Amino acid sequence: MRTYYVYILTNATHKLYVGMTNDLQRRMYEHKRKLVPGFTSRYNLSWLAYYETTSDVHAAIAREKQIKGWLRSRKTALLESANPHWVDLSAEWFDALDSSPTSPDTRDLSGSA
Repeated sequence: MRTYYVYILTNATHKLYVGMTNDLQRRMYEHKRKLVPGFTSRYNLSWLAYYETTSDVHAAIAREKQIKGWLRSRKTALLESANPHWVDLSAEWFDALDSSPTSPDTRDLSGSA
């Protein structure tokens, strides 16, 4: 069974980005190393501030669209409900010199606000 992730990235100025992936570790590696040009690399959005999981790709896509449609205040409230200090949840997934990921914990989408 596959796992899909809906996530929120931020940076030092608390700019927000909402995304969806089927491989959070790989995607965070790409964000942290700015391997894909675009909004996240331009604004240095590389701190994983929040994420949820589901095994249903359609639920993940719908949840990503739902959160993207929210006002910033609602996105911030969701993020702060699980991560009040805005710490980078992926900070220790990668060794500074190595790309060896460690496993993230999981947050289930079912029953989410």
